[in-house]
Amino acid sequence: MSNPILPGATIGILGSGQLGRMLALAARRMGYRVVTFSSDNDSPTGQVSDREFVAPYDYLPAARTFAQAVDVVTYEFENIPAQTAATIAETTPVRPNSQVLHITQNRLREKMFCKGQGLPVTSFAPVAEEADLSVVMEQVGTPSILKTAAAGYDGKGQVRIGFPDELASAWDSIGRSEAILEAEVDFVMEASVVCARSITGEFAHYGLIENRHERHILDLSIAPTDVPVELEAEAVDIARCIVEGLEYVGVLCVEFFLTADGRILVNEIAPRPHNSGHLTIEACVTSQFEQQLRAVCGLPLGDATYVRPAAMANLLGDLWSDGEPNWAALAGHRSVKLHLYGKHEARPGRKMGHLTALANSGPEAAEQALAARHLLTEKYVSKRSRTM
Repeated sequence: MSNPILPGATIGILGSGQLGRMLALAARRMGYRVVTFSSDNDSPTGQVSDREFVAPYDYLPAARTFAQAVDVVTYEFENIPAQTAATIAETTPVRPNSQVLHITQNRLREKMFCKGQGLPVTSFAPVAEEADLSVVMEQVGTPSILKTAAAGYDGKGQVRIGFPDELASAWDSIGRSEAILEAEVDFVMEASVVCARSITGEFAHYGLIENRHERHILDLSIAPTDVPVELEAEAVDIARCIVEGLEYVGVLCVEFFLTADGRILVNEIAPRPHNSGHLTIEACVTSQFEQQLRAVCGLPLGDATYVRPAAMANLLGDLWSDGEPNWAALAGHRSVKLHLYGKHEARPGRKMGHLTALANSGPEAAEQALAARHLLTEKYVSKRSRTM
């Protein structure tokens, strides 16, 4: 281990949502100072940081000033402009590197990278102009999913195509922007592998985590899964191939489809800690956030062993639709941990927090997490709007 960045140093976080907040909390616990670069004042990350730079992410003068105030920089979401990361890297280490951003910010580049690595992906084709429509439909067929190449998450920028004549109107609906058409997958489970790679190439992972979605938004994550050992090992090997192919430093998540015929396909890559990995905070010896910190600071990776099976249930803004959730009722559920993200406004579909339950098995933990979340909706302690 050469020139590690040790406690007492300052960590720079590009982005300021809940992932940055939980990373900042892990960093402060270990004695690091934290500076965040945010597009908004009083952000979830800024609330728990030593300092918050507020400027548009593409404003390079502010990025240079930010770089001079920290010892290493990482990011908490992948839509940071690659040029901003490259500018910061001129003076301060940025981990993962800006080339990783360039690839993972674009679904087409990401799929091409995975295909180039020989990894299993669904059939796909690019859509850049109207002449492409008939060609890609012949290549991919229906049913299929048309996705914007950039800036899509939680189901945004996606349209299902049931019949060939729907493709043109679907492309119109996403603004005729660069897109990718992917064959729809007949899957029996969505799952993820959250993993980490250090500067020296050390690799650690949290196994396969089952993910259940509602309205294309992650609702529940469960670990461990009951997936056959050999299939889980294949998923971990794919994740390792991806981080090694990217020469990655930090935490990364690979999202998978497990198909009805027993195959595993790469769906997407997230170059950061991931929503499905939140359960590692309570469930594992080393959380995904401490692991990210260790990796970008050049420290040895921590032990990723599970202490107990766990489940994580998201808390979306819909829970606030009739007033403040019943926190008092939740507090009586002693095996469930509450995490709130400090967001100012609760909106439908917006991730406001999560619950984590530990139990003797994944299904038991899932049952406890869902039961605890239900307590929040039984009655409300007030009818005032959420102000924190």
